[in-house]
Amino acid sequence: MNEPEIPDTLQIERAFVRLDEGQVHLRRLPAADAAHRPLLLLHASPASSWFMQDLMTALRAAGYLGEIVAPDTLGNGDSAAPGPAEPDIAYFANSVDRLCNALGFGAVDAYGTHTGARIACELAAGHPARVHRLVLDGITEYEDDLREAVIANYAPVVEPDEYGRHLVWAFNFCRDQALFFPHFMKDAEHRLSVPMPPPQVLHRITLDVLKALDTYPKPYIAAFRYRAFERMARIAAPTLLLKPETELALLNASVKTALGLLADGHEAATGGSPAAKAAAMAKFLKRQLP
Repeated sequence: MNEPEIPDTLQIERAFVRLDEGQVHLRRLPAADAAHRPLLLLHASPASSWFMQDLMTALRAAGYLGEIVAPDTLGNGDSAAPGPAEPDIAYFANSVDRLCNALGFGAVDAYGTHTGARIACELAAGHPARVHRLVLDGITEYEDDLREAVIANYAPVVEPDEYGRHLVWAFNFCRDQALFFPHFMKDAEHRLSVPMPPPQVLHRITLDVLKALDTYPKPYIAAFRYRAFERMARIAAPTLLLKPETELALLNASVKTALGLLADGHEAATGGSPAAKAAAMAKFLKRQLP
């Protein structure tokens, strides 16, 4: 019996696009209808676009018909390293704007989670003509003491070790992130109320850290330094703030603050699965807002 043929619009493709820094790796789901606007999906640190694949297919299943593109942030995954020694979020947002030019895109919809949410926020604030609608998933500003502790300890520079100890470190780094926030404060107060991720997921994110071992801290540090609330008043695009039930309580609590800063802000409580997020996103991206 022949295997069923999968439509091209459900097959995630991989590609490289050249920017000044080098090649940016991306995953894309071709448009089901070329008349519809493209959607950018910007991933969290220290991961890559590999972790956007379930959301990509869920969005298509939920009715988003435009092209869906998920790049690896410069310094993550298979993308080139950032140009500056200490890039900020404005730099990463500018790199996404240049990526859109290279892909021939005009206005796009944009989604970002954690580090990706900060990049998407700044893309909308600093490049308003680029973003038609915006979805932010996990964004806040941290108190100064926590911010400084995180900048100092969250994303250490780790050198390859002749005994392979960096390999063990990378796995434990990713595991601890899934169980504590911040991951270097391993006590009951900072334990997250989530189960241990499956070994396959920890394996994939560990690979992402190892392949970008010398550059993975750069997007992280930029994200923690970013003052999102100071930039939100500049965002004109209609913006949806997701409140997944699996998210950090601190991040979900920040939605109220963000709604007070945005010119056109909306919120959606949702399950934490890709399908649940996609349903809320597709509804927002497709509907006519007043």
